[in-house]
Amino acid sequence: MNTEEKHQRMLEVIEEEVAYTSHAIGKNKLDTRVMDAMRKVPRHEFVPANSQITAYSNGPLSIGHGQTISQPYIVALMTDLLEPQADDVILEIGTGSGYQSAILACLVKQVHTTETVSPLVDPARERLQRLGYNNVEVHDCDGYFGLPELAPFDGIIVTAAAPHVPTPLLEQLKPGGRLVIPVGYEYYAQELLVIQKQEDNHFTRRKVIDVVFVPLTGNGHHQAAEDID
Repeated sequence: MNTEEKHQRMLEVIEEEVAYTSHAIGKNKLDTRVMDAMRKVPRHEFVPANSQITAYSNGPLSIGHGQTISQPYIVALMTDLLEPQADDVILEIGTGSGYQSAILACLVKQVHTTETVSPLVDPARERLQRLGYNNVEVHDCDGYFGLPELAPFDGIIVTAAAPHVPTPLLEQLKPGGRLVIPVGYEYYAQELLVIQKQEDNHFTRRKVIDVVFVPLTGNGHHQAAEDID
């Protein structure tokens, strides 16, 4: 298969995965806008040269420095769960190669994304600029603490597993906004959670599925856990 055919097959596999997990995620198909973004973004541009042949396979791929580009199904699902709107300003924690940032850039007004692994920052920034994702700003910082100077955000998405829900991210979410985050420890069970901030600043929390993510790096995740139950 050529690249275009592989890309199309990836979209079909995502749809198959959605159908297979529909009982857990609560829907039979993802938002059309999300699938359109998955169709537009060239995933092969966001993986290392030695992974080009498997760029569109439905699995995570190493991008070096102990980090990965997430499985396409999970990228699509997390984006859908965020329920991004055209005028939203979104915070992403864990830029990685910039793939999730690019998907979000197709859907919202502005993406602010943080990366703790410094060697990944400049390549992601240059890649996103080269490909024309001009509404993405990459920040070299510890994502646990978010970006308080730019808060509040319409939605926040975390692409690495935190041992608990970071308090700063809850604080930086607008009322009505959603936080999509995998929570759990490396090599142990992790849960993909959707946390929504209510107008009265209380939170609702829903587990979607079990997942496996690389751990959130930086120093912030050693902070005390936030109880939102």
